[in-house]
Amino acid sequence: MSLLAVRDLNKTFGAVVAARDVGFTLERGEMLALIGPNGAGKSTVFNMIGGQLRPDRGRILLDGHDITAASPQKRFRRGVGRTFQVAQTFLSMTVAENVQMALISCNREAQAGWVPAREHHRPEALELLAMVGMADAADRPCSALAYGDVKRVELAIALAGKPKLLLMDEPTAGMAPQERAALMDLTASIAVSRAIGVLFTEHDMDVVFGHAGRVLVLLRGEIIAAGTPDEIRRDPQVRQAYLGDEHALEKPEAGRPA
Repeated sequence: MSLLAVRDLNKTFGAVVAARDVGFTLERGEMLALIGPNGAGKSTVFNMIGGQLRPDRGRILLDGHDITAASPQKRFRRGVGRTFQVAQTFLSMTVAENVQMALISCNREAQAGWVPAREHHRPEALELLAMVGMADAADRPCSALAYGDVKRVELAIALAGKPKLLLMDEPTAGMAPQERAALMDLTASIAVSRAIGVLFTEHDMDVVFGHAGRVLVLLRGEIIAAGTPDEIRRDPQVRQAYLGDEHALEKPEAGRPA
């Protein structure tokens, strides 16, 4: 059984068809990229899976359970985590406190009585920070971090919920090229080690072709192609509609999976 099964999702906004019969699966430990030009319907599909939008028709199954009508909160409890295009952290708090707050929320301890919040889950927070390479910055305020490091903290926050499925909306937006590769290498490693399925949207084709195991291409609300990065790179319809010859013929970097 696939971790995620999306079946015939449809969504319209007035006369605009944002998603038409969108269907795909995602396996545990897999990195799946959802790409397409602006207005293709990526955000609509992403938000239907995350629970921010309700499809007009279709089904979303997580581990065989129908979550189509579930709220974002219920999806979170079932194992759906998310990061955002603009990293969301409490800038006045330390790095560790940000992750501790996520752990407190995940464990429903917001009304935990008189114990100071900074005493809750610090060992677990430090373990998550070590996983993303940020343990040395645990006691620094998030406001003092470089943006690439904030993105790593956001990943640790998402992992606090022990997700089965991780939705990443433009995870490398605003980052330098070296930082992008490092973050996605880290994400791929964690996905495999924790058997997390990762669905991500991304405009940087180097990130997509270098880190996705499979790629879905949306155009005007429909999936026009699905396959490995190499297959997508060479697909004539994708080249005409989105990539152009330069990206389509580009070879992956040495040492990165095709």
